[in-house]
Amino acid sequence: MMDNIIENHDFCNGLHSWYANCCDASVKDFGYALISNRKQCWQGLEQDITNKVSLGLTYKLSASVSVSQTQTHHEDVIATLKLEYRGSQTKYIFITKASVSEGRWENLEGTFVLSDKPDRLVFYLEGPRPGVNLLVQHVLIHSSSHVEVEEDSITNIIFNPNFDQAFSYWSARGPCQIRLHHSIGTILPNSGNFFASATQRSQTWNGIQQDITARVHRKLPYHVTATVRTTHTAGAHIRATLWVRTTDSREQYIGIADTHVTDKEWVQLQGKFVLNGYPSMVVIYLEGPPPGVDILLNCLVVKHAHKIPPSPRLLTQSADFGINIIANSDLRHGTKGWFPLGDCVLSVAASASPTNTLSIHATNRTHTWMGPAQLITDKVKRFVTYQVSAWVKLVPGATASPQNVNVAVGVDNQWLNGGQVEVNDDSWHEICGSFRIEKQPMGKVMVYVQGPAPGISFMVAGFQIFAVDRQARFRQLKHQTDKIRKHDITLKFSTSDSRSMHGAMVKIKQMHNSFPIGSCISRTNIDNEDFVAFFLEHFNWAVFGNELKWSWTEPQRDRFNYRDADELLKFCEDNNISVRGHCIFWEVEDTVPDWVKRLSRNDLAVAVHNRLNGLLNRYRGKFKHYDVNNEMLHGSFYQDRLGKDIRGNMFKEAKQLDPSAVLFVNDYHVEDGCDTRSSPEKYIEQILDLQEQGAFVGGIGIQGHIDSPVGSIVCRGLDKLGIMGLPVWLTEVDVCSSNEHVRADDLEVMMREAYAHPCVEGIMLWGFWESFMSREDCHLVDADGEVNEAGKRFIELKKEWLSHSSGYIDERSEFSFRGFEGTYQVEIVNMGTTKTFVVDKNQRNQDLVIQV
Repeated sequence: MMDNIIENHDFCNGLHSWYANCCDASVKDFGYALISNRKQCWQGLEQDITNKVSLGLTYKLSASVSVSQTQTHHEDVIATLKLEYRGSQTKYIFITKASVSEGRWENLEGTFVLSDKPDRLVFYLEGPRPGVNLLVQHVLIHSSSHVEVEEDSITNIIFNPNFDQAFSYWSARGPCQIRLHHSIGTILPNSGNFFASATQRSQTWNGIQQDITARVHRKLPYHVTATVRTTHTAGAHIRATLWVRTTDSREQYIGIADTHVTDKEWVQLQGKFVLNGYPSMVVIYLEGPPPGVDILLNCLVVKHAHKIPPSPRLLTQSADFGINIIANSDLRHGTKGWFPLGDCVLSVAASASPTNTLSIHATNRTHTWMGPAQLITDKVKRFVTYQVSAWVKLVPGATASPQNVNVAVGVDNQWLNGGQVEVNDDSWHEICGSFRIEKQPMGKVMVYVQGPAPGISFMVAGFQIFAVDRQARFRQLKHQTDKIRKHDITLKFSTSDSRSMHGAMVKIKQMHNSFPIGSCISRTNIDNEDFVAFFLEHFNWAVFGNELKWSWTEPQRDRFNYRDADELLKFCEDNNISVRGHCIFWEVEDTVPDWVKRLSRNDLAVAVHNRLNGLLNRYRGKFKHYDVNNEMLHGSFYQDRLGKDIRGNMFKEAKQLDPSAVLFVNDYHVEDGCDTRSSPEKYIEQILDLQEQGAFVGGIGIQGHIDSPVGSIVCRGLDKLGIMGLPVWLTEVDVCSSNEHVRADDLEVMMREAYAHPCVEGIMLWGFWESFMSREDCHLVDADGEVNEAGKRFIELKKEWLSHSSGYIDERSEFSFRGFEGTYQVEIVNMGTTKTFVVDKNQRNQDLVIQV
């Protein structure tokens, strides 16, 4: 830490720069110093800081200290300065002291100012009675210009984090047993001397926990790291969860992180959390595996999260926009530049492809990953979005079953999805996708075409990869937006005495654009006044993240929880926010409540009926939309158990129960070309099938969880869905990039494409606040409330979509302009009069009378 005058402040380099004064010192595995064999109170740990302190400056000390092997409840730990002068008496300056008990880390805090300069200046920690061990976790000393440094950023708020003091501060959560181990068979601690196990677990939420109530603060981000594994050979998922009891006795569960573990090795579980409200109790615990599966924990660290500095602005001038980086893509030079991945055979032949070029054939394939490949290491640039385009075809007669063909980009033993298509006949099919590399590759970057089953030969033609010029696309979309979204508006001014208004100057300012732009919110969010302020300023619609889902409203059979949804709905109603209902059912099996999965066919049919009646009768007329059965392109839980008609019946019954609600289908990867299960064609087929069953499908939801979006690909998907004549909403937009400027570009792609397309009638973000989004590096606002570059871009777009005009009223007492739908103010300057008017979305040409 550059501003800390203490070297090796956290003992990560052992005892370097430290000296044990007439006693013993060692550094324990978890990173704290143990000072033992103390014969006098003044014996302890010291460091020479002679040349690091300036006269007259105030210095602030913060240290984390503890004691062990004490027979009393408390021991004093003292921070002292020793000033040595040549030929003069040594002086001592008391800085501060803290009363410390065994097993608890305490903050030792104080300040000092040096009024004269000694020949030698030593800082040291002392104080406990002889025989008592002194423990030091870290020491910080900053000058007054740096006293604002958060001590929490280097202090672990978990006590006894690696079980050196057995189970002090730890307890079992629920009916299970926690045990301490040096080893279990061949399993040894990853660090330190011990690890804990949670065994005999009868529920998934059983595990090991610690109360951290007094050590966490609201609206501050915390980073969590746990070293975990299991003894279960098949592996399991372990979750870190925060249980919070609020001051009004509400219980909240905040998911922190989730990872898959096995019995083979220790795994790092990492995540973040933020407390929005004022808690009366906070407990962190590990849970997740099925009953009977053990959880092993080696250590747990919870620290105040370091604020990540703003991302650098990227220079993309060097990107060759629109230039194909695939060598010999037209295959005029045979297979030059290409090589076979694996033992397949490549050849070039004439073909009647849509590009009228030669095609490369991949034959003798014995694995799905085999196909034509090229190295593009020196041609791709970090943080640049690349569009992929290729035509593929199976060799005639190769198979009767559909095959996936996809473009893969191999980077450092991982692969990125560059697009895929399902080929179900012997005609040509186009792959349209994209990718972006954000980490500097350690080795080579390779692109290859793969996918069909072993033994199936295929052809590739017209293969292109090129950097996307987003700014050029944005300029085009601005013109399209004006054409699609703006109205011709004529204001007709009238006075009570029929005076002419000719020549009067008017200034028109749009206050709000009424186009629906909303966000996902959760019950805990509205306890944070900063979150609420940003939300109400920038959004006019909302969707609940989890609070309306079946697993939330009825976590156990006949035990209902509507309180959170009720309070969120009241918040929205009080603030004139329209709400989408997400979701009545969720077709993906992993999302179905456990108790629902265990029902018989007949009981499941009754439960589905009860769910519809209970939810829609309770909220009749409250939710503008409902996602009736979420992600039906990716799951089939209800259809598999209750038959094909169940989906249509869900829509029909929902329409009967709440006729005012617009009923949506909702799915992901429809717009990005990277998932053959959810192509626009398959989505249309599903909607038509529902309509044939008599379902009232009123809207099409495109979720918009997307990586490296390309505007033309998104637009093509919207064009195809627009044929249905139904309103399309982007319902769960989030875009991910570690660089905020790239994230801002991604978000602008999605918002501009949606707003410029005539079939889109609303845009919903899947959150905007750090630590309250389902994916990393998606947020627009940091946990401390600071708006990042992506958030600034969002605000700029909202401002761009406000119309302003000024001029003079003509001889007919009229003034005409083009503007977006929404609420306006018109000021008649020479009269000092201001009026409000509304531009309606349903009229293209509007004449509005302004009575003066």
